[in-house]
Amino acid sequence: MKLTTRYGHHPEDFKTYTTEKIRDEFLIPQVFEADEVSLTYSHVDRVIAGGAYPRSKELKLEGGKAFGSDVFLERRELGVICIEGAGTVITDGKEWRMEKGEGMYIGMGTEEVLFRSGGGTHPKFYLMSSPAHHGYPTVKITREDANPTRLGEAENLNVRTIYKYIHPAVCQSCQLAMGMTILEPGSVWNTMPAHTHERRMEVYFYFDMSADTVVFHLHGQADETRHIVMRNEQAVISPSWSLHSGVGTGAYTFIWGMAGGNQTFTDMDHIPMDQLK
Repeated sequence: MKLTTRYGHHPEDFKTYTTEKIRDEFLIPQVFEADEVSLTYSHVDRVIAGGAYPRSKELKLEGGKAFGSDVFLERRELGVICIEGAGTVITDGKEWRMEKGEGMYIGMGTEEVLFRSGGGTHPKFYLMSSPAHHGYPTVKITREDANPTRLGEAENLNVRTIYKYIHPAVCQSCQLAMGMTILEPGSVWNTMPAHTHERRMEVYFYFDMSADTVVFHLHGQADETRHIVMRNEQAVISPSWSLHSGVGTGAYTFIWGMAGGNQTFTDMDHIPMDQLK
């Protein structure tokens, strides 16, 4: 299992960052590595994001000194969404068959989590974890279960459907919220008009992009924005003080994950368009 660590940042310091510095601090450039569980530990709300990509062997989610526990989920909860192929997630001996577009919530106290390929395909499991204080039941969540909400207008190039996999309307969790947004053909903007939410941080993971498609992900405070150029299967860490919005040069899908002080999906501070700089 591979782990990298990222630390917190003050918005005033962020204003001085170069393009390279911004990418080094916030971008997760390679979420998936073959036959690895690859994780990034962020000191922003202590979240962990990454991927499990079993090809020729079964992979195990492990604890250790980096997490302060022998078992990864001793004091954590975990969200999983399969973004490619099909395979199996095993939790304490129970097997869960996972197809593309299906998700799971795995509760605190689960002692063993394994990832296995199967059916002639090599699945990619996107992962996000946050600290937890209570052990809620492990559940599998289909796209149909995920409380879909259609938003946006064609004239604003932002028609999209939001699937809320880990959300109070779908399943119980301590603080983790997680979902997927799929844009309709011809729509390129996500989350515009933009917003922040001081009570929660967020990680965006972009995928289902062609090789020559990029997303310009907006970062920073409304009056001091920067962009991060993102490519297929890359993720970005967004602190609570930063807006998080993006526009693509072609089709893409993204997974959002949040952790922090509440789980109220609509608790956000909208940014008027005339305040953006």
